[in-house]
Amino acid sequence: MKERFLAVLGLVVLSVVRVFAGAAVDYEVAGISFQGYIENAGAHAPMVLLIHDWDGLTDYEVKRAGMLRELGYSVFAIDLYGKGVRPTEIADRKKCMLMLMDDRPKMRAFIKGALEFVESQGLSADNCVVMGYCFGGTAALEFARAGGAVKGFATFHGGLACPDGQDYSEAKGEYIIMHGTADAGIGMDQFAALAIDLESAGRPHRMITYGGAPHAWTVFGGTGYREKQDYESWSHFIQFLEDVLK
Repeated sequence: MKERFLAVLGLVVLSVVRVFAGAAVDYEVAGISFQGYIENAGAHAPMVLLIHDWDGLTDYEVKRAGMLRELGYSVFAIDLYGKGVRPTEIADRKKCMLMLMDDRPKMRAFIKGALEFVESQGLSADNCVVMGYCFGGTAALEFARAGGAVKGFATFHGGLACPDGQDYSEAKGEYIIMHGTADAGIGMDQFAALAIDLESAGRPHRMITYGGAPHAWTVFGGTGYREKQDYESWSHFIQFLEDVLK
């Protein structure tokens, strides 16, 4: 599996050719226009709903979606910011992210609406895992606490803190939480607290930390990228999908 991962990774990093046959797609939630990205592996293929980082839906999520399609999964990379909103400056990314972090009902509604849209397109929303990177991981757990009716939830270096007044009593599905032990912004105290919350709620979970992995260790070309931990976490994620989805 590692050889296959590295072969795909080589294409991703170099971006020499486009090897995946996905497509951008427009949709609406509550009268707001969004643009997501679909990789369709067929009507009966298990599905992954992929939530982007704080910079919006970019080539990074598109590349990850293609990697999953190569393994037989349909993928819908959703858009939480709105069509054409892809912030590049740090201040703008923070502004977009905080607009949703400060309005959790809206965040939940946008995810639910995206799931309903992709179901209307014939993908298997009832045989689905919701996953996200960084801010996307935070959003995935928000949807979990809202009782999102999917098979599982997965986070890569996502925010783990549970907001005041929330818990996992309504949560469904299974969980895999992948965290960098060297993450300076999201401490191991949050990791441990989430494990306790999931255990208390009786939710099946896998909690994995990767030594030497800082925040955003999976982001190709980023200063925090760590190839070894990227490969290991991707392998753990794929095993989770194989175990949870039909």
